[in-house]
Amino acid sequence: MLRATVEQIEARGVSAVRIADVASALSVSNALVLYHFSTKEKLVAAAFAYAAEGDLAQLRTLLGRRTSAVRRLRTAIRWYAPTGRAKGWKLWIEGWAASLREPVLREVARDLDQQWKAALADVIAEGARAGEFRCEDPSSAAWRLTALLDGLAVQMTSYAGSLSRAAMLEWTDDALARELGISRAELAAAAR
Repeated sequence: MLRATVEQIEARGVSAVRIADVASALSVSNALVLYHFSTKEKLVAAAFAYAAEGDLAQLRTLLGRRTSAVRRLRTAIRWYAPTGRAKGWKLWIEGWAASLREPVLREVARDLDQQWKAALADVIAEGARAGEFRCEDPSSAAWRLTALLDGLAVQMTSYAGSLSRAAMLEWTDDALARELGISRAELAAAAR
């Protein structure tokens, strides 16, 4: 049911998707969908969480590898970047827009966003403790990095082709190196 809801959101957008669309896609009654999720808002919030959990699991896998913190961070940032293999940028953007009006979705989106930032901040703190780099405030660094990536995602998703993949990856490497207090050469060497 949640997968079908995600597919309907991707096809129609959050505001246009209806319980009937999800029920029709599954060949079930509207009542069955409403039995499990009493409102459209709860269904959309659950579908959003379901979709995002897959990306969160992948992020945790990338950040949990047994290698340097710099390498894990660069791999995760490049995966999360709009031209990386993270799924769901269109879904995230739809969710952000809808969360302005839907408190249930806003809470789910906020929680998921905080999990992303916390996972990055933990690895940044770990690398700083290990002496790989200097970062006084890992939490703020994670916020700035995700803000840049989220902004690039909006631009790349809304205005495809407006920025080359190479330029975007260069900007993300610049930002990561700056946040870690290392040079681009050190970042590139550590990522090998």
